[in-house]
Amino acid sequence: MIVYGRNPVREALRGRRAAAVNDVWATAGAAREQWLGPVQPRIVAAEEIERRCGSSAHQGICANAGPYPYAAADRLLAGRDPLIVALDQVQDPQNLGSICRTAECVGAAGVAIPERRAAEVTAAVCKASAGAVEHLNVAQVRNMADFLAEARAAGCWCYGASAEAPAGPGAGSSARAAPAGAAPAARRPIAYDAPEYAGAGVVLVLGSEGGGLRPRVAKACDELIALPLRGRVESLGVSAAAAAILYEILQSRKLGLDNSP
Repeated sequence: MIVYGRNPVREALRGRRAAAVNDVWATAGAAREQWLGPVQPRIVAAEEIERRCGSSAHQGICANAGPYPYAAADRLLAGRDPLIVALDQVQDPQNLGSICRTAECVGAAGVAIPERRAAEVTAAVCKASAGAVEHLNVAQVRNMADFLAEARAAGCWCYGASAEAPAGPGAGSSARAAPAGAAPAARRPIAYDAPEYAGAGVVLVLGSEGGGLRPRVAKACDELIALPLRGRVESLGVSAAAAAILYEILQSRKLGLDNSP
């Protein structure tokens, strides 16, 4: 994989693929970056870099970083009270990259994506994530609903993001039962800030652009949640929704820790 752009190349040299980076090409201007000193990049014209990476958004630098090292799905569930993002057939590389960037920034254990009919980690995703995928565990799963069942069995709570308006005050519940129990029946989503996200593992599940969550995946979630919409546009983009909900989860977990005995 030829990664391109200052942040993607820098993070590739700092992340899991550091040992695999065997060639770096840079323009004379980009080669002045201090962090490139030990690398000794090959100085080439911008046209040569564009030819190698296939994009004009290279910012004067690209590198051969080797194949992307996907994590095993069970690794995402291995830690204590993990925060995981599961993407149900998100197909736009820009969305995948943006979500991975936010997930890494909030300290998520990782991102789960389907093996088929979904964006995978490419150089464009590396660029959109500003290199965050080099530090984030990204796992490909064969069946998303089955992965959510495994997460629930491991003690995680699975929350599916819905484009439907949340139920009114008092509807839904943030009280907890055993996550490994039977999947709940169809129901209206509750407000995104209603659940108690602290004290257990959390999987935030987001659906594809335009299609949302598939029925079986939605049914595998413990609860559906929704962001309020006050304007005339019917929904947020998936990456914007992911950012809003992930930071709500982060804040809720911080308050939970602050209030713990």
